[in-house]
Amino acid sequence: MSKEEKHNVLGILMDAVDYDTTVEFVLRAARERRGAAVSALAVHGLMSGVLDHEQKYRLNQFDLLVPDGQPIRWALNLLYSAGLRDRVYGPNLTNAVCARAEAEGVPVFFYGSTPEILAELRTYLKCHFPSLRVAGMEPSKFRQLTPTETNEVTKRIRNSGARIVFAGLGCPRQEIWAYELREALSMPILAVGAAFPFLAGIVPQAPRWMQDRGLEWLFRLWAEPRRLWRRYLLLNPAYVFLLALQALHIHRFVQEGRPPSSAVLYG
Repeated sequence: MSKEEKHNVLGILMDAVDYDTTVEFVLRAARERRGAAVSALAVHGLMSGVLDHEQKYRLNQFDLLVPDGQPIRWALNLLYSAGLRDRVYGPNLTNAVCARAEAEGVPVFFYGSTPEILAELRTYLKCHFPSLRVAGMEPSKFRQLTPTETNEVTKRIRNSGARIVFAGLGCPRQEIWAYELREALSMPILAVGAAFPFLAGIVPQAPRWMQDRGLEWLFRLWAEPRRLWRRYLLLNPAYVFLLALQALHIHRFVQEGRPPSSAVLYG
């Protein structure tokens, strides 16, 4: 997407798109063997760019930042009359891309998470997309990669024959990974957050009525309070406050970030 089609939400350039547009973009990039970075961004991911100028720079270089969270969809509708009727939820986006990849015979690769989650995810994919060509799966090392390891990961993915990569490293590590490897892999990278454990059935998803009302955060906080309390009890109110400043034209959020001083890649 061009910069002209993006919308500034707290300085982060979001795309007001739906599932069909996103899936078509990803498959076109795969067919053209073109590097592209796509992230399904919720409030936590957006705020990581608001609070870190280097991360803002990375995010604003992405080809597509789609509204994974309802609060971001609402912001796009409020600030820009985007008319979005639904968010682009990471697990659903993963399913939609896998369905198209299966239909078109496009091989896919899954990078991140744990061996146990990937094993359950493979079972899920075999059940729902029996003809999908899974070129490979590789778990996270849960630490920063060395330059040698980065080169080896890049070679393994390229040599697998994959044309699309799903990254499930958690935010903001997966966005950094996609930013750093987009050109080296020459294929679309989709940062899809918790889609791996959700689809694998390891982590429960919020009921649909909570998702539709933007209350997914409450369900996840209840399920994992020790890990997520800072994310939701601190960042969510900050997001609402800053969004009010933007909506009321009290503060202008610039989109210029700071180029990363060095390549930092997590795996």
